[in-house]
Amino acid sequence: VQLQAFGGGLVQAGGSLRLSCAVSGSIFSIAEIGWYRQPPGKQRELVAKITSRGSPNYAGFVKGRFTISRDIAKNTLSLRVDSLKPEDTGVYYCHAWQTWGEYWGQGTLVTVSS
Repeated sequence: VQLQAFGGGLVQAGGSLRLSCAVSGSIFSIAEIGWYRQPPGKQRELVAKITSRGSPNYAGFVKGRFTISRDIAKNTLSLRVDSLKPEDTGVYYCHAWQTWGEYWGQGTLVTVSS
């Protein structure tokens, strides 16, 4: 599985972005796929993920601000991020998990200015 994330950028607090992840092969066959982020100087953390059945799970800090979705026809994973805060700044990574292993994309940088 190859993952390519894009859509990051510089945005003011309160703004929105849409991150996308292009997936090689069938996204439908991936057991779990989602987004992690790594704030500056901190460890990587889960943001949101979605199972092969389409069930989403979100980290507690999301609090309704982020929406994860997948387009099975286009093999694309998306993350809509609204009401951005400076603490949302970080590199956002696309991640896929299968029973035999896990895969990471290269990351896309999101910078939220106050």
